[in-house]
Amino acid sequence: MCLEHCAKEVVHMPLVGQKAPDFDMPSTKDLATLSSRVKLDDYRGKWLVMFFYPLDFTFVCPTEITAMSDRAQEFFDLDAEILGVSTDSVHSHKAWINTPRDKNGIGEIKFPLAADMTKQVSRDYDVLIEKDGVALRGLFIIDPEGILKYQVVHDLNIGRSVDETLRVLEALQTGGLCPANWKPGQKTL
Repeated sequence: MCLEHCAKEVVHMPLVGQKAPDFDMPSTKDLATLSSRVKLDDYRGKWLVMFFYPLDFTFVCPTEITAMSDRAQEFFDLDAEILGVSTDSVHSHKAWINTPRDKNGIGEIKFPLAADMTKQVSRDYDVLIEKDGVALRGLFIIDPEGILKYQVVHDLNIGRSVDETLRVLEALQTGGLCPANWKPGQKTL
């Protein structure tokens, strides 16, 4: 038997098509008091684009967060909410939001950031780099019933495409079969 070795193995299960892992985290939803939490149930009835990023006050992360914020209305028009998540505290998130973009901050953004300080949500979504205590760049689209429909995970050095995220969201919302390179407005199969 390999009890010692087998106990250390981690089995990664695909999440797409399954109920999204539940979460309950402090957030910047109420930036003044930092007293609002975000839960998966808060997003029932809407699409949720939830993305993980490594750390506040870094180099690639602000480009992604500000790009998502600058295009947030396009997500809202598709009945989708956005939630950014890192293992930083809500106090760090607040400081980053209160720091102007030209000073390595993100300034005011149009969606909340959640604090996964216990790292449990990052583990549940299989994006945590345990030895560093930070999340990979994981992006998840969850449907209005709480089913995970899409996931993509990037290395720490690669930012995500807002255009591609919007394209995938719209493809999922068609309910049809979307061929390679499908674009909104095109026919499905």
